[in-house]
Amino acid sequence: MLEKDSIAMEANEELLVMKGVCVHGSPQSRLIDVDLRIYEGERIALLGKSGAGKSTLLAVANGSLSPDQGLVCWRGIPLEQRSDRQRQAIATLWQDLRLVEELSVGQNINAGALSQKSLVWAIVNLLGVIDADVCRRCLQAAGLSIDLLNRSVSQLSGGQRQRVAIARLLRQKAELILADEPLSSLDPVLVKDVLDLILRENQSSDLDIGSTVIVSLHRPELIDHFDRVIGVQRGKVVVDLPTENLDSDALDWLYHC
Repeated sequence: MLEKDSIAMEANEELLVMKGVCVHGSPQSRLIDVDLRIYEGERIALLGKSGAGKSTLLAVANGSLSPDQGLVCWRGIPLEQRSDRQRQAIATLWQDLRLVEELSVGQNINAGALSQKSLVWAIVNLLGVIDADVCRRCLQAAGLSIDLLNRSVSQLSGGQRQRVAIARLLRQKAELILADEPLSSLDPVLVKDVLDLILRENQSSDLDIGSTVIVSLHRPELIDHFDRVIGVQRGKVVVDLPTENLDSDALDWLYHC
């Protein structure tokens, strides 16, 4: 395994820890003895071939998939012991976006805050957009017109839908952002804009979102936007290096071995 040197990170709090994590199943869904420590403020690119285990690793990291073996901790406490509200500190942008087609843009954005709100609030949101000012700020931060607030997401283009999903992340006010190949369906013109949004390059100052990001990429040429690279191969973490220490030979080995 290509691994970074042990560096003291006293200034960066340890957010997420995986110890001996295993997920049984087919090669496309398994993880084997994964050990990782994610620190506050890190921008991490997650690399590997299709089926290497990247999506499974992200699902374990956000608690939507429980490992068959091992431990996942968020801020020192097992993730499974955290409440739904506490788990909202980890937000995920899935490749399929998981927007609700029958709802408006604003209602989908508000879905990012559901676990922080009451059942009554959730029901009222189904009847029409509430907290509209907050939703508008999220829309603007994601580079969308506020005129889209009441439009059905089914009427939007692919790029607009991607940005609505990012606006939902902003609404969630998460400390850790996980993104599962968020750039794979975008044309080159949109890639930089969406990457800047996820990495908070142009974030509005009045929106509270964490600076820690793990992004699964299918385009290794984008790793210069990140400070750490984690590489997965057949369910194992085989690369864990500062981006500046990862050379082209290591990248070639990761994708072709």
